[in-house]
Amino acid sequence: MSPAPSQPDAPRGRMPVLFIGHGSPMNAIEDNEWSRAFRAVAATIPKPRAVLVVSAHWFVPGTLLTADERPATIHDFSGFPRELAELRYPAPGDPELANRVVGLIGAGRAALSGAWGLDHGAWSVLRHLFPDAATPIVQLSMDDQAEPADHLALGRALAPLRDDGVLILGSGNITHNLRTFMEASRRGDVSTPDWAAGFDGDVATALTQHDDAYLTSALDSERGRICHPSPDHYLPLLYAAGAADRRDRVSFPITGFAGGSLSMRAVRFG
Repeated sequence: MSPAPSQPDAPRGRMPVLFIGHGSPMNAIEDNEWSRAFRAVAATIPKPRAVLVVSAHWFVPGTLLTADERPATIHDFSGFPRELAELRYPAPGDPELANRVVGLIGAGRAALSGAWGLDHGAWSVLRHLFPDAATPIVQLSMDDQAEPADHLALGRALAPLRDDGVLILGSGNITHNLRTFMEASRRGDVSTPDWAAGFDGDVATALTQHDDAYLTSALDSERGRICHPSPDHYLPLLYAAGAADRRDRVSFPITGFAGGSLSMRAVRFG
């Protein structure tokens, strides 16, 4: 993996917010169009003091935060090459930041956890954004019992972190139907279905308009149900959108589909 370009120093203003379509775990170790795009995004953002990441792959009962000073690299997959299984992303944790997030959300609604670390939704992107693994990372779980509007509200609660040099990063995919993806892959079909292109485009429009009503109801639509048999890869987007506001310019530094139907769209707020 080639090194990422140097990042500009953090300005005095607010940090931007990012959502990255992470796609396959193989993007962590391959030099491909997506990993190169992740590194290109890295060159455009200020260097943060710390990162709070919300990954599709920590979807459990409750709102939890990693509290370890050295969070483990979690390999929450199987059937991939040994090189990927042996990869480690040794970034430090930030217990102080984790405690602050608990305070922002509310001690009765969030808690610290030592039972998780950084899963591949986090480190497959972070190792391209911050390849030196020197930036402190805290991961936030998503409560699988919460409604989409609740996840958006939690994102809003996190917004003050932006003024303290913390990058809020959501990692998932705007379309994510793995069954359809695998069936198309077996056929060698990389065309993008209308349902995937339509949903991806509708979400992009809603993001540019800061249309929270659409974003929190999108999974109830016919396209939304096809794109997301499970909501886990969509919900990190709501944390990013919640941490943004109408002052933030919305841009899409990465667009396109992997394997035809998996949206790799990245979103930058601010």
